[in-house]
Amino acid sequence: MTSERKQFTKRDIFETMPPGKVKIIEALKSLLEIKEYDAITTAEIARTAGVSEPLIYKHFKDKRDLLYVVLRHYLDRHLARFELDLKGINGTLNKLRRLIWMHINVYASNRIIAKLLSLVVRGMPGFYTSETYDWIVTVYAKTVLNVIEEGIANGEIRNDIPPKFIRQVLLGSLEHICLREVIFDKDIDPDELTDNLCKLLFRGIENTNGPTGGQT
Repeated sequence: MTSERKQFTKRDIFETMPPGKVKIIEALKSLLEIKEYDAITTAEIARTAGVSEPLIYKHFKDKRDLLYVVLRHYLDRHLARFELDLKGINGTLNKLRRLIWMHINVYASNRIIAKLLSLVVRGMPGFYTSETYDWIVTVYAKTVLNVIEEGIANGEIRNDIPPKFIRQVLLGSLEHICLREVIFDKDIDPDELTDNLCKLLFRGIENTNGPTGGQT
């Protein structure tokens, strides 16, 4: 895990927050298990939390601000596992395959995260300037970029394609190959999707000249 980022665990968030704020966060999380975000009102969140509705606005700017905190809590646990699982894996392409599988598996195993990221927050301009986006999403994107740059440096990945472009293609592909299943609540097969995406992507970026140097 990068030194710039403190791990955002359930214990951390609850130890540093007033009890009422914790209840509000837990209330939205429980409601997201049974309802779509847009159908949840602040009044309903307050009733579920057992607090007054004005207390929500004391701790959060609005319902979206509350959502970003909840999403951050969900995502950080997965990001911490991503970084841990990459340790001990030899080979850049093997690391990328693992990252791809883990990303898809999060969508397959946690539909709340999948729906929030694919269908809800992407249409909220405020998300892209939020602490959640800066602290979690950009850190994840940096992890992917580091792996790609490592592959270029060791000659596994060709050096005539900008690493940020490769990352953009990879992350965009991950979003789109899961989108239909998320929208229609269909099963997602991480193994099959990972295999298909890796076959397509790796054929384009792999350095066929071997690990002695990138293509020119």
